[in-house]
Amino acid sequence: MTLPRGRHNAVACTGCGTLLPVLSGTGLKTFRCAGCDAELRVDLFPAFFRGLGPGRAGEALGADGESSCFYHERKRAAAVCEECGRFLCSLCEVRIAGRLICPACIERGRAEGNLEMLVTRRTLYDGIALSLSVLPLLFFFMTVVTAPMALFVAIRFWKKPGSILPRSKIRFILAILFASLQVAAWTFLVLEIANRV
Repeated sequence: MTLPRGRHNAVACTGCGTLLPVLSGTGLKTFRCAGCDAELRVDLFPAFFRGLGPGRAGEALGADGESSCFYHERKRAAAVCEECGRFLCSLCEVRIAGRLICPACIERGRAEGNLEMLVTRRTLYDGIALSLSVLPLLFFFMTVVTAPMALFVAIRFWKKPGSILPRSKIRFILAILFASLQVAAWTFLVLEIANRV
């Protein structure tokens, strides 16, 4: 669903652009588009009816010698980026998780994944380590390769951030335990074969 310009109480069909009737109330609603006969589901939130608030313009430079915004040379600096130290006007200052960061640092942090507050997903190394130690048990001969791999992943990524939601280290511990047992079993098997030969 898209919001047409100038209309804060209607939505347009994503397929054909036909305006749906004026909507009232919040919650999930189902409509049939008059233009293309598609069934449309719209989940309305209270913010939909509030519309857009007025933006805040940056202050113009008043006197020579005042610091200007790095991105807008004619606007007065109102803040400093906590990442790179650039001066920012009130248009450019963005507060995320209590920190003031410029748009370029936000984009760079998102691309490089080094701003924790912008992380939306993570690799779950504890799950990978546990899978490498347990799933190959269905085909025991594979554990000769996967058990050392599970040990490596569990030890190498032990201190890496886990899930965005809190998780314990139990998967790492189980992976190390199962992989160690498999390595011990293979060592015992190889020694037994060597003794018989």
